[in-house]
Amino acid sequence: MDAFSSFFYTQSSDSWTYDSLKSLHQISPVVQQHLRQVYLTLCCALVAAAIGAYLHLLWNVGGLLTMFGCLGSMIWLLSTPPFEERKRVALLMASALLQGASIGPLVELTVSLDPSILVAAFVGTALVFGCFSAAALLSRRREYLYLGGFLSSGLSILVWLHLFSSVFGGSAAIFEFELYVGLVLFVGYVVVDTQAIVERAHLGDLDFVKHSLTLFSDFASLFVRLSIILLKNSVDKRSNKKKKKRDG
Repeated sequence: MDAFSSFFYTQSSDSWTYDSLKSLHQISPVVQQHLRQVYLTLCCALVAAAIGAYLHLLWNVGGLLTMFGCLGSMIWLLSTPPFEERKRVALLMASALLQGASIGPLVELTVSLDPSILVAAFVGTALVFGCFSAAALLSRRREYLYLGGFLSSGLSILVWLHLFSSVFGGSAAIFEFELYVGLVLFVGYVVVDTQAIVERAHLGDLDFVKHSLTLFSDFASLFVRLSIILLKNSVDKRSNKKKKKRDG
């Protein structure tokens, strides 16, 4: 018992020293350079998505066709060998452009109701993504990777719940549950995916295009859900004001 206590005390005290924390958070220069490349490519993909959404506002191009085109571009990207770097980057930008066009109807509805909601949704998504991605980078390596199984299980439950509500009819409560739980799940995916990218880079996987695609998918999923939540809250506030005016 004494041996166990001394071992636990030693481990606890060591884990809180500055040197041990510094060593746990240490990222090699190669991985640091890889992360810079990943986040720079992610920023370019977000610009491409914004252009896609703008194209929908101009010519109403977003819909099922762009959604299937986005999925096809992603599959094509993942099946392309890593040495064809320029082609894979072009496919990433194409998929981001098509993804932005697919989100275009939501952006158009938000702009028509209140343009400030769109700005708030993007800023909020960027802050959440940046904070949780930084938390994943500053925490211990592989500390949150175990959450991947729980997140996958939660996402599969949401998929089955969505299919069930589509077939048998859903309620507003189920919709809100899917919306908020989905938001929490994709926040978790930001942390897990960031740590997975760092770990894969340490093991020699420096495919920055694929890693950028992963983070872009997380960002887009967060943005869509946060936009819908803010849009719904704005509509509810307006309807409540109208009811008060009628009652008054």
